[in-house]
Amino acid sequence: MDKLNDIVRQFGLELSEKQLQQFSRYYDILVEWNSFMNLTAITDRDDVIIKHFADSLLLYKYKDLHDNLSVLDVGTGAGFPGIPLKIAFPELKVTLMDSLNKRLNFLNEVIKELELDNVETVHSRAEDGGKNPLYREKYDLVVSRAVANLATLSEWCLPFTKVGGYFVPYKSNALSDEMTDGKKAIRILGGQVENIFNTNIPETDNQRSFVFVKKIANTDKKYPRKPGASKKLISK
Repeated sequence: MDKLNDIVRQFGLELSEKQLQQFSRYYDILVEWNSFMNLTAITDRDDVIIKHFADSLLLYKYKDLHDNLSVLDVGTGAGFPGIPLKIAFPELKVTLMDSLNKRLNFLNEVIKELELDNVETVHSRAEDGGKNPLYREKYDLVVSRAVANLATLSEWCLPFTKVGGYFVPYKSNALSDEMTDGKKAIRILGGQVENIFNTNIPETDNQRSFVFVKKIANTDKKYPRKPGASKKLISK
């Protein structure tokens, strides 16, 4: 995992020996479980380090995560970016939400093996979880690497975000086509685009965009809409 440390040092993050061992164990469990269930198409060690671990931690380039923040990872899949963020910033309180229970079984094994505290897994679709008072508008920071356009992703994630908190999707650099509809949805959902950062993972050509959406007002109770409906554009 020296490669991981070399990469993250370039955006100001230093990982301890214990943290590097946790990332190494995470990789081993990921490959083991991926042999009998579909968690990721990326399994080569260097590729996982770059495209999953370093990519997840790249958010630190733009946001200080050395704080006792409550963080929700929506559609976490194999735990990205939530688990890497938790390993690197153990003070975070992290909730991992996914619609497939078998993925949560994997994540619970990772949490146990890595001895991570203050990590919760939740079996739920975003559209259902966003209506649940246990999770609605409870989080300082909501993140997602889910593959969806910005408008849809905002409807899934902004209902979880506290007023004053941030929703930050991990997007590809091909973002311009999504911004018109995305900004409209964000405004209706109580958010405001504060900043957009385009970057790449150091030592690679892997590009990433972060959209910093600040929650400035409560989300109308009719959002998120039922599963499927959120894929249709929001209109008022």
